[in-house]
Amino acid sequence: MIKSFVAVLLDSDSDLPTARAAADVLRKLDISTEVKLLSAHRTPDIIRNYILDAEKRGVVAFISCAGMAAHLAGIVASLTIKPVIGVPVSVGSLNGMDSLLSTVQMPSGTPVATVAIGEAGARNAGYLAAQIIALGDKELANRLKMERRANTEEVLAKDAALQQQLTG
Repeated sequence: MIKSFVAVLLDSDSDLPTARAAADVLRKLDISTEVKLLSAHRTPDIIRNYILDAEKRGVVAFISCAGMAAHLAGIVASLTIKPVIGVPVSVGSLNGMDSLLSTVQMPSGTPVATVAIGEAGARNAGYLAAQIIALGDKELANRLKMERRANTEEVLAKDAALQQQLTG
């Protein structure tokens, strides 16, 4: 039986803190994760081979983290019909805006779901990949619901503490 997993790809070693945020969410939700550094411009043949191999081994989705020109997600999307989630990385003089625009502007028929710039976006990429998997995995869907419930309870507890400070 093939074990499914999510591949988290980074275009440069400087993208690791962003990619790690996505991988941490996936691992927290007990989703097998593989993290690889594959440069869109320096290793295109290796990317092609990796995508083909990952598909044979059960990849469910790809999360691609890249800055500046941010071509990694588009290249990955051109090689697979699996969901690709692009995470723009905040680097360079434009603080990730160039990455965002590069990632979100894919040609028709080669979609890349794009999340926010940086680590918050990477965490959401992890959650989005988990939600895609949860469509066919009731246990994972329940883990996601429990996490949402815990987030709600945390906010309510913080509000109660705030109200206590304001009134007392």
